[in-house]
Amino acid sequence: MSLADQFKTVHVGRHHKHLKWSKKEAPVLTVSSGDVVTFDTIDSSNGQISKDSDVSALNAFKIELADPAFGPVYVRDAEPGDALKVEILALETGDWGWTAVVPGFGLLADDFSEADIKIWKFDPASGYAELKKGVRVPLRPFLGIMGVAPAADGEFSTIPPTDAGGNVDCRDLTVGSTLYLPVQVPGALFSCGDGHAAQGQGEVCGSAIETPMKATLRLTVCKNHPWVTSPHLQTPPETPPIYPVVDKGRYATMGLDSDLLEATKKAVRHMIEWLVATKGLTRSEAYILASVAGDLKMAEVVDMPNHAVTMSIPLNIFE
Repeated sequence: MSLADQFKTVHVGRHHKHLKWSKKEAPVLTVSSGDVVTFDTIDSSNGQISKDSDVSALNAFKIELADPAFGPVYVRDAEPGDALKVEILALETGDWGWTAVVPGFGLLADDFSEADIKIWKFDPASGYAELKKGVRVPLRPFLGIMGVAPAADGEFSTIPPTDAGGNVDCRDLTVGSTLYLPVQVPGALFSCGDGHAAQGQGEVCGSAIETPMKATLRLTVCKNHPWVTSPHLQTPPETPPIYPVVDKGRYATMGLDSDLLEATKKAVRHMIEWLVATKGLTRSEAYILASVAGDLKMAEVVDMPNHAVTMSIPLNIFE
């Protein structure tokens, strides 16, 4: 018997969804350590936005219905003190997605009072999605939500992440990466969702290219891993891209402030100003592009009193 024959592949469907993390959420599936599970997920709007939507869809948008998680899956032999190893084997996006500027939400909520939405329509095989003529964003699929049930009593929203994982929105968790989650309850009760076709480091406007996604994951129990008390991840070695493009470098803007969050906001504001001034984008388009393709980094956090944060954009997205 081969190693593959020792484990099975099972499926979690779109109807197996929940909007709260809870250790009392009944599992929809029970698997053994090492089994592969496929998850068929809808987008983070929970069906409130479609490929034919326009900005009016945001007027009726109910935030309490957003970010459904699919599962949970009970993993045999997973106990508190263990870690759940989640290997990301395959990710298949839909052929469309959306990014929205929602009033009152996002890093620069105070700067953007009017709603806006971009409906992206793309061929996943092409390797990119087009913001507008001359601006192409490379596709880099990942799941925004991967988490386990918390040990605490009660029900908790799926929108903010916690030490148990959840809506971490980490773009590094793409195919070939491995996530380690701290098991807090027997069986771990793993769920996932929130498919993204592309996102920058920071997701600054509050959404990525949100898309339906089919995910194939292997769930393995790592016994006695007390050092895993929050999400840990391991990324694979860099490999040549499937759709090679010429590297033209990056353009970065810097924010400086004694408050780290304010420094971050300043870096994003400066990037928006540059995109509007030099690339012919509206402010909303620039904010959306910063969210799906811009990467935030802490340049320094030790030269008190000011911190330095940069936001950078790859120049090869512009024709």
